[in-house]
Amino acid sequence: MLTALDRSRSVAPPGFSRWLIPPAALSVHLCIGQVYATSVYKNSFVAHFDSSATAVGVIFSIAIVMLGLSAAVGGTWVERNGPRKAMFVSACFWAAGFLIGALGISTKQLWLVYLGYGVVGGIGLGIGYISPVSTLIKWFPDRPGLATGLAIMGFGGGALIASPLSRQLLSAYDSGYDPDVATSTASGGALVALFLTLGIGYFVIMMFGVANMRVPADDWRPAGFDPASIKSKPLVTTASVSAANAIKTRTFWLLWIVLFCNVTAGIGILEQASPMIQDFFRGGDGKSEVAVATAAGFVGVLSLFNMAGRFAWSTASDAIGRKRIYMVYLGVGMILYALLASIGDSVVALFVLLAGIILSFYGGGFATAPAYLRDMFGTFQVGAIHGRLLTAWSAAGVAGPLIVNGFLDAQGKPGTLTASAYQPALFTMVGVLAVGFIANLLVQPVPERYHEKTTGKPKEAVA
Repeated sequence: MLTALDRSRSVAPPGFSRWLIPPAALSVHLCIGQVYATSVYKNSFVAHFDSSATAVGVIFSIAIVMLGLSAAVGGTWVERNGPRKAMFVSACFWAAGFLIGALGISTKQLWLVYLGYGVVGGIGLGIGYISPVSTLIKWFPDRPGLATGLAIMGFGGGALIASPLSRQLLSAYDSGYDPDVATSTASGGALVALFLTLGIGYFVIMMFGVANMRVPADDWRPAGFDPASIKSKPLVTTASVSAANAIKTRTFWLLWIVLFCNVTAGIGILEQASPMIQDFFRGGDGKSEVAVATAAGFVGVLSLFNMAGRFAWSTASDAIGRKRIYMVYLGVGMILYALLASIGDSVVALFVLLAGIILSFYGGGFATAPAYLRDMFGTFQVGAIHGRLLTAWSAAGVAGPLIVNGFLDAQGKPGTLTASAYQPALFTMVGVLAVGFIANLLVQPVPERYHEKTTGKPKEAVA
């Protein structure tokens, strides 16, 4: 049965529609995007394990670090074995992470949750994140930004499904849990049932993607697409660079800095979104003008910006170019952060708009990265190169919260902060984005000495 997962067994037959590939990729990214919904049961974990919020928050940090590490280490394996086998392995690790986590919850062993959801599940995250990327780019050489945006949009949207779903499941498993009350906590039994349900459910959905994923034949190309047209576009190569050679280039490390800066700035807001909006509109009496439930609603709106930005900005990059779109992410982002720090507390709607656009750039940066790598290094091992680049995400996942929380800890206790307490952190993010902006300006084509020798001439095929 496992031979059906081999790359050679997943080559698409003549006449296969490439538009069947994005839904298969989306099924994986919607599932692993659940990692952004861990805050839903954070308070319940704190109560169940009688632990601190910091100790529970480590679960998310471990998962993100393992995402980057597993993507970097397993990238070449994914390229060699194909997306179908990689997606199957991802589904197994992701589901196993929930099951091991459920065991940790039932035995009140937090370290088992670290091992399960954090380490094992994190490996599934990394492999699942990169597994469809290079295949999508090969199916859509004419519109790589649109293709990767369609799939990676699912990673941002996964939390939009997982958050309300998790709340409703917890209320179904524990009659004492109120999904509309932020301070309500679920019982340990309900948490175990939630993890078991999500683990099994996500495995089934991801297997849909496995069954429907195909790779194009080596000599395939879209109808009407002329590979020679790529040569007319600046900073887009028709050559190929291996993953081993890519990390030897200055271009790769400049892009690493670009992604690190973009993610560090975005995750700083994402991680603090709910308390941040309450603190920005805290009155002199110490009470916030924004209720907990309202703040949660605004966080949902910000998640929509994050998800929409992954598709909209990545698709736009096909028209205006990857380097220019990152100039928008980073350059306009600096202006927006400065405005958020200066006047973001004047009107709630203005805060949501500024933060929303910033998070759309955060999501767009993720979705555009694979297409940027394809432009610079070709399609040969773009998935493996993407995996190595995602170590920037791991580093930013640690740096972003540390920067913001470090400043906030120096300003006072949670629940007593105001907008002014956030200004040092927000202006620091302006500087972080400035570093990324400069790095992006320095990006140049990869020297020919790093190119692979290729032969063969593609033939016309149907779309």
